[in-house]
Amino acid sequence: MGKKREIDDRFKRFGTVSFTSTTKVNDFISHLDEGKVAGTKCKDCGAVFFPPRADCYKCLTSDMEWFDVSGTGKLVSYSKLEYAPVGFEGDLPYCIALLDYGDYKVFGRLAGDLTPEGVEVGMEMKTVVNTLPNGQVNYVFEKA
Repeated sequence: MGKKREIDDRFKRFGTVSFTSTTKVNDFISHLDEGKVAGTKCKDCGAVFFPPRADCYKCLTSDMEWFDVSGTGKLVSYSKLEYAPVGFEGDLPYCIALLDYGDYKVFGRLAGDLTPEGVEVGMEMKTVVNTLPNGQVNYVFEKA
């Protein structure tokens, strides 16, 4: 009898509801567990990706390396959600946002203690790891 192949399903631990349990970038979850938010960069052409990708669409290679999302980004846009997709109804209301780090942008949520009244476009923010009450992990944006 052959050995049963183990399934790498770390990604099921991401976010309030994870509709994808397996992916080629499961190390993203290991980085979150280490307190780091990470993206990928193509070693061949230098293209930078967030969310992380295992394959580069520019040069069609899979020679990627991880980098930490660190420092600060500028708040490009944000919106308060009063309605949510299936599975996220219990999170309402919450704010989604986009930070510009120069070479890449990060889409995510404002930290739970931030309201639209407490932020403004152009302000410096940072992306940090967040552990949800149910033990799931994600990342959120905080004031820098």
